[in-house]
Amino acid sequence: MSEPSAEREMGRARRRKEDARLVTGRTMWTDNIQLPGMLYVAFLRSPMAHARITGVNVSAARSRPGVVAAYSGRDLAGEQGSLPCAWPVTEDIVIPDHPPMAVDEVRYPGEAVACVVATDRYRAADALEAIAVDYEPLDPVLDMTEALAEGAPKVHEAGNRAFTWKFAGGDIDAAFRDAPVVIDRTYVQQRLIPTAMEPRAVVATTDGDGFTLYSATQIPHVLRVMLAMTTGIPEHKLRVVAPDVGGGFGSKLQVTAEEVLALLLARRLGRPVKWTESRSEGNLTVHHGRDQLQRIAVAADRDGRIRGVRVELLADMGAYLMLVTPGVPLLGAFMYNGIYKMDAYDFTCTGVFTTKMPTDAYRGAGRPEATFAIERAVDELAHELGIDPVEVRRRNWITREEFPYTTIAGLTYDSGDYEAATEKALAMFGYDELRAEQADRRERRDPVQLGIGVSTYTEMCGLAPSRVLGSLSYGAGGWEHAAVRLLPTGKVEVVTGTSPHGQGHETAWSQIAADALGVPFEDVSVLHGDTSVAHRGMDTYGSRSLVVGGVAVLAACEKVKERARELAAHLMEASADDVEFDGGRFRVRGTDEGRTIQELALAAFAAHDLPGGFEPRLDAEATFDPDNFSFPHGTHLCAVEVDTETGRCAIRSYVAVDDVGSVVNPLIVEGQVHGGIAQGVGQALFEEAVHDADGNLVTTTMADYLIPSAADLPEFTTGRTETPATSNPLGVKGVGEAGTIASTPAVVNAITDALRPYGVRDVRMPCTPERIWRALAEAEAAVPGQAPATGPAPAAVPGFAPVPTHGSTPGAAPPPAPASEPIRGFVAPATSESAPEGGAR
Repeated sequence: MSEPSAEREMGRARRRKEDARLVTGRTMWTDNIQLPGMLYVAFLRSPMAHARITGVNVSAARSRPGVVAAYSGRDLAGEQGSLPCAWPVTEDIVIPDHPPMAVDEVRYPGEAVACVVATDRYRAADALEAIAVDYEPLDPVLDMTEALAEGAPKVHEAGNRAFTWKFAGGDIDAAFRDAPVVIDRTYVQQRLIPTAMEPRAVVATTDGDGFTLYSATQIPHVLRVMLAMTTGIPEHKLRVVAPDVGGGFGSKLQVTAEEVLALLLARRLGRPVKWTESRSEGNLTVHHGRDQLQRIAVAADRDGRIRGVRVELLADMGAYLMLVTPGVPLLGAFMYNGIYKMDAYDFTCTGVFTTKMPTDAYRGAGRPEATFAIERAVDELAHELGIDPVEVRRRNWITREEFPYTTIAGLTYDSGDYEAATEKALAMFGYDELRAEQADRRERRDPVQLGIGVSTYTEMCGLAPSRVLGSLSYGAGGWEHAAVRLLPTGKVEVVTGTSPHGQGHETAWSQIAADALGVPFEDVSVLHGDTSVAHRGMDTYGSRSLVVGGVAVLAACEKVKERARELAAHLMEASADDVEFDGGRFRVRGTDEGRTIQELALAAFAAHDLPGGFEPRLDAEATFDPDNFSFPHGTHLCAVEVDTETGRCAIRSYVAVDDVGSVVNPLIVEGQVHGGIAQGVGQALFEEAVHDADGNLVTTTMADYLIPSAADLPEFTTGRTETPATSNPLGVKGVGEAGTIASTPAVVNAITDALRPYGVRDVRMPCTPERIWRALAEAEAAVPGQAPATGPAPAAVPGFAPVPTHGSTPGAAPPPAPASEPIRGFVAPATSESAPEGGAR
């Protein structure tokens, strides 16, 4: 029997035990699955953004070699139902029917209109060319503001407005009335395409009256419930398995058309059916992310104190509302105030239908967008006042002594230390030295300018308290379930409702259980991703796995120990109150007599001498539903070099100091931060889904949609501070989305900082060399002959030369506050005034 390690697992940098199979590919990905008699399905997809379907003829395809069946949307109309939306954010929200395969009308390029089922995937794909589809073209709807204009073409008969949701705290009119400084900016969150390492794949099979669906999904439990509701297959007759899944980033947090259709085809044909997407197919039909038009206004005093923030948001829903589409921008609604104190806050979001692929959750889901807007606006405020950007943040953030702190948005931040994270980041970054170098370059009018970007962030994660989600009309809870089984030989099985897709759950959960039970790390295995094995769960997204699922594992371990304590007391003829547990061994207080937990596992299995009524097992289950979200935070600093003659931008250094509470495994934290930063940098510099004037997606391959590689990224310098969460017994806060949330504004703030002496105050993302060059050219055209600012900046900011943005000069009389004229499409009657309930209020 293995001896327990004397070293605690919590905080230990363990290499991930699952990597041996994941990195080598010696595992079961969905596309690896081969079943007897398997068929393959290929989908014919619309080449048009918007059109009526006047006819579909699949007869020629049915006669192709190897083809078993071919169907149009109309052939399946009676059974395919409508893909679900689980987040009706307002009472009057428009939720159009969303057939998995289009029947009468296509509303985005790539929408499925027909399918072929054949004996191999190549024959299925080849037969698609034999299908004849007649389209009657309709006008595409691409621009959100134009979509809301009177007389615009309609995506759906009910119109292009999906909902308007309003949230407010404090007196926003008073905050802006006579405010000495008002910063009013509009930012574009471009449309992004999630790109997981493993493409989506589905295998559906039947065994009489039951069905099994294998899918590269993040949400096997949610998917099972939704498929039962959509297809009419009884839930107890449906098993969903997520084998090892190669990444998701939210793109597999979905109930997809292909999952529903594969299940229906398996039911019709009585044979297993497989579908695996191509990369081009994925770019078209994986739900997209971001795509928002943000107007943010900040009212402040001359000393930089923020009075209030007003946000008006247009969010592109795409053609339909998918699983959590309308809720994504609202997750950001509570984060536009960031880490800052203020008197008032006002938020309005309008969801808009367009003829594009629907948007939905993508890493960060609403919080990166909110952090970008407030951190860009705070930088603008700093430049307006001639105050160091870090100093402006210091004057407004919640101080360490003020936690727990209830924000103007109604959330209670339980713990944090923004001062410590920022000071550590500044020291690691060499902030003062870089500012001095920046001043020197500006003085010399160096064509390669240095820019310094700051991003101080927090996020709400650990999604989430069920009652809070209920108050926001979300269709499910936020609890998580775990079971712990102590086997007769003393080994441990942890069954978790979370479903990993690269996060390292098997390693981290093993560390939690090893510490809690006093068993060796190697003696713990973790089971997941199969609704017949892990029968309860809410799955993985929203940085909730450790904060909710890991705590559920700990709670189940504690129940196992209590059962073991009762058995130990009986065997040692002592009172359970006198039995102590330490390092995997139960002892009678004040004596040397004891039993290891492994000995007790065998004794329970043998059942020779058990207390009365004691079942012969040391197993337990637990469900954890947190009282509050968790709130990781940190400071990210970025230095960029921008060639003002060519627009080329290169990240010179990047420092990230994050506070994610107590750390289970530093290696996993480091990996999550690195990956998150890479995705945030991708949005800032490289990635954008582009449609032409007809609504066609023109970035359908990796040659067109640019994803950063290792060669495009610098070495990230990371550090941590630690303020444990008070909302869970592990003290953890979550880390999966932090890097993405913080990094994008840090990079864009740095680029703007480099270009500000030339009159540039914003570059639309992605900040490509062409866009930077054009921004410089436009600034030059606006002020002919303008030379870059030179000479020393205000003493408070070595090397910092602000450009006035409202005709004001530091120290001069304040300008009048501009009238708040809404962008067309933003103004609408409030249909929901919501706030979280309960402990997170």
